[in-house]
Amino acid sequence: MAVTSVELGTQDIKKLLIKQAIPSSIGILFMSINILVDTIFVGQWIGSLAIAALTVVLPITFLISSLGMAIGVGGGSVLSRALGANDKEKAKQVFGNQIMMTFLLSTLFSVLGLVFSDQILLLFGAKGTIMGPAKEFFIPIIISVPFLALCMMGNNIIRAEGKAKFAMVAMIIPAIANILLDIIFIKFLNLGILGAALATSISYFLCFLFVFWFFITESELKLQARHFKFQLPILKEIVELSFVTFSRQGVVSILAIILNHTLYNYGGEHSIAIYGIISRMLMFALFPILGITQGFLPIAGYNYGAKNTERVHESVTLSIKYSAILATIIFIIILFFARSIVSVFTTDPKVIAETPAALRWVFAASPIIAIQLIGAAYFQAAGKAKKALLLTLSKQGFFLIPLVLLLPNFLGIFGVWIAFPIADVLSTLVTGYFLKKEMNFKQKTTTHGVL
Repeated sequence: MAVTSVELGTQDIKKLLIKQAIPSSIGILFMSINILVDTIFVGQWIGSLAIAALTVVLPITFLISSLGMAIGVGGGSVLSRALGANDKEKAKQVFGNQIMMTFLLSTLFSVLGLVFSDQILLLFGAKGTIMGPAKEFFIPIIISVPFLALCMMGNNIIRAEGKAKFAMVAMIIPAIANILLDIIFIKFLNLGILGAALATSISYFLCFLFVFWFFITESELKLQARHFKFQLPILKEIVELSFVTFSRQGVVSILAIILNHTLYNYGGEHSIAIYGIISRMLMFALFPILGITQGFLPIAGYNYGAKNTERVHESVTLSIKYSAILATIIFIIILFFARSIVSVFTTDPKVIAETPAALRWVFAASPIIAIQLIGAAYFQAAGKAKKALLLTLSKQGFFLIPLVLLLPNFLGIFGVWIAFPIADVLSTLVTGYFLKKEMNFKQKTTTHGVL
């Protein structure tokens, strides 16, 4: 049963977190399976070079579409706190402004992507024989990106309303559609990587149709024309918090550029294919932790807006506890079954031989990442944009990028893989410090009746 916005402030936190996290986790699982199966089909039916092409293109499209995710997450925080404060008119104005921002910005950047496609693909590492299949995949995908951006934005607002099950369905629909269309376009129609691109593009559009249907028929936020008019104070609030998520994706894209060039220089096309497999596994394997993080956001945001500090503190503690247990189980599975996992993606003997060790190193610190993810999400839910930005960028921006640039000079390709767990440990220490300080402060202010 769906959770209403009011229940975010009244239901038992354990039950509420489960109700919010399970649908979010299932949605992310299907999205991850979608990306995973897409990679398997491409690797098995087209070849490891096609995996390298996907590894180059997807960070570009996700960078543009993450405008929608950023506006959805940032605006969702504003919207959750408005609902917590029982200000539905502001919540509607926030949502209307989010729709306009997402549509205009994603369309603009998609057009720029089409005009400068060759230059962008080269920048992201489409070197040598990768360029041909990368461009064939890129063009159909970039045209459909505005639909993906609107889906990402809308999905966050669905969760902010407490309707996690609908958000889950919005993620399941494109996943199933993409897998079925992959089989038709790649296997039966033999369209190669163009078929993979068409399948992905159509699945984005189907997701958009479902999200559009939800807001017309099921949403508490029934918009009128006045809600689409830009309001500068609301825009400022959305942009401040959206900048956190978009900066993170921007840094992820910069990391992708550096990784692709470094991997190509030290190991050629097959090293980019190796990272393509690992990056898919990172999203797939960590889906329950990401689901808990997404389920946590509206709970923390609503209760922070309602000034219910005790419930905020409980949601933080339980989210970290559950995430840490799940992440440890995931790491154990990766540790023992790495080679079997890799063999599913490709028949290339060189990729199969080198990927398992790299996969284990990249996941080595995963049992502790819950602190970093939940900690950064807390500050975003609370509307504390500067701290949220600092902590969100800490892993990729402050630690991983410098380590990837430095370590391969001494350790070769191994330096790339070992950089990941080192960055995880350092970013977790930083986030843990700020989160502990914040929680102690909240307890003191509550005790003294300040909050």
